[in-house]
Amino acid sequence: FIGTFHGLGANILRREHRLLGRGPNFVIFDDHDSFDLIKKIIKKELVKGGENLEILEKERFGFFAKKISEIKNKESCLADLRSSKKQRDELALEIYSSYEARLKENNAFDFDDLIEKVVYLFKKYPEALAKHKKRFEAILVDEYQDVNPKQYELIKLLARNHQNLSVVGDDEQMIYGWRYANLKIFLGF
Repeated sequence: FIGTFHGLGANILRREHRLLGRGPNFVIFDDHDSFDLIKKIIKKELVKGGENLEILEKERFGFFAKKISEIKNKESCLADLRSSKKQRDELALEIYSSYEARLKENNAFDFDDLIEKVVYLFKKYPEALAKHKKRFEAILVDEYQDVNPKQYELIKLLARNHQNLSVVGDDEQMIYGWRYANLKIFLGF
């Protein structure tokens, strides 16, 4: 297999979709589709009004889209939101839950799910991980300086037993900080 992390994730999800409650013909939401879904969820909340109306009007869509992406890419984000007493963080969790439910209803994954859901799947279903570890007896990761924590976790899961892992990168060419790339991962190899 040669491809991107997201291509690999899509490949694995096509094989394991049923374990995550999706059908074989699931769709992959791009950023525009995801943003539209978040807008629909927020507009529904705005119509309901109530105590969160001021926060919804202030933060709007971008804040919640960013929080959902952070939850899926940064391990600590979900725990931080759950322990927060801020009303906007509690609301972000509600919108995230609605968003995840709506993705499932639409037989869809979003772009971040292509990594996050595979990591979740491998942790929850060791037999699925074992099957895919056999597929990848050696792994080469190019542009390793742009790996984010979820991608790193995926690599560790797949390479845990055989440890046939090679990486290539340049710490001065990191360009995906906005996608949560973490230079410490590269420097710690």
